[in-house]
Amino acid sequence: MSAWEARDGRFRGLYAKPADFKELSRLDPEFSAVVKGRDLDFQDPRSVMQLTKTLLKLDFGIKIDLPDDRLCPPVPNRHNYILWLKDLLDTSSYDKPGQKLTGLDIGTGASCIYPLLGCAQRPWSFIATDIDPSSLTWAKSNVKLNDLSSRINVVPRNADSSLIPLDELGVPCIDFTMTNPPFYESEEEMLRSAKRKQRPPYTACTGSTTEMVTTGGELAFVRRIFAESMLLKERVQWYTAMLGFLSSLTEFIETLRGANIHNYAVTEFLQGNRTRRWAIAWSFRPLRPAQSAARGTKAALSRNILPCASEAEVLAMDLPDAIGEFASTVSAAVGALDLMSWEWDKEAYEGIGRAPDKVWARAWRRRKKREQEAAGGSDTCTSISEMKSDNIFGFKVWIRVSVKQVSVGCRWLEGFDAAAFESFQGFLKATAKTAAGMARMRTAA
Repeated sequence: MSAWEARDGRFRGLYAKPADFKELSRLDPEFSAVVKGRDLDFQDPRSVMQLTKTLLKLDFGIKIDLPDDRLCPPVPNRHNYILWLKDLLDTSSYDKPGQKLTGLDIGTGASCIYPLLGCAQRPWSFIATDIDPSSLTWAKSNVKLNDLSSRINVVPRNADSSLIPLDELGVPCIDFTMTNPPFYESEEEMLRSAKRKQRPPYTACTGSTTEMVTTGGELAFVRRIFAESMLLKERVQWYTAMLGFLSSLTEFIETLRGANIHNYAVTEFLQGNRTRRWAIAWSFRPLRPAQSAARGTKAALSRNILPCASEAEVLAMDLPDAIGEFASTVSAAVGALDLMSWEWDKEAYEGIGRAPDKVWARAWRRRKKREQEAAGGSDTCTSISEMKSDNIFGFKVWIRVSVKQVSVGCRWLEGFDAAAFESFQGFLKATAKTAAGMARMRTAA
């Protein structure tokens, strides 16, 4: 296990349980000054701010200064966004996790917390933007305080300027955008929302109007990003946003589907029993994330807004005596297809392949035969190199062995055609059944 993988595991385990304030006060004298035993006054802005500072210092090695009149970000909630981004980016790439990536934080705030958290966990770089001069000053100070000026570029923007300023900055492409936009469309709506709550807010809110209110609310803000994404398209691998209302998420996914964008991911961030947020990501590129990252919300199940499944178990059966031969037969059958690439890990019982189209289907074989006949009987099939990239299908096949059973499954890694994934499942199921039959015959003999 590499050093960064070990660190990644530690970060993932943070905040699985509520913070132990007594332990935090033991580790940090500054926190000890605001806590009473195991109790913290969440209505006191000073206490809330110190909790944020303490968690950042102890868990991430981040130093931070915050003004009294700007949002004090809750660390667990912000950390959850970074964890999801790591899963999203790691699983929608053929490269190993931990690559140097570049992200854009739209509306970074005085804390600049997302870039700071991202840089603490991964070798990432950030462009951090905001329209508030005071927040920008504080953000730059926090970047400098952590010696990250070479990796975080804080950029001032105007309210009516583009949200993804790649051309203005001379940046050809980046890996992701992220944003935690203002929730409300007016101060009146914000006040009405506060009055509707049956109890006071869980924590003191020190946010400015700029941080809490935007024309049209959060949905309009994310739709502005979407409009720019329709022009930039593949120049950003993943466009992402966090939303405070499930209704905003539902409406925005209708926007995506209306534009025929089906490579998207949905998740929810739940911290304790009080705060729930949702996140959406969309991409114009064909690389698809793992199902855990793309369909990470139970609350949205009833609304029919989840993307199509990208993982499937096609067969489960009793464990054959010759599991090695069974696995080799499955691998050989997949490798015999007209693939662009196929790599099988004999120890892990899993492989990754790329196909120029549905090469396992009869239609492909018939077309290949016609092309060979037209070429005078040559075995060379030129269609592989001539296939459009939109038709490429990337996949992973796995065989999992338990005490008494073996299961065979696959994951959709690349492509735009959901029907291709469904068709591949049928091929793999038939292949696994044939391999199981051959294994039983060998055992009987």
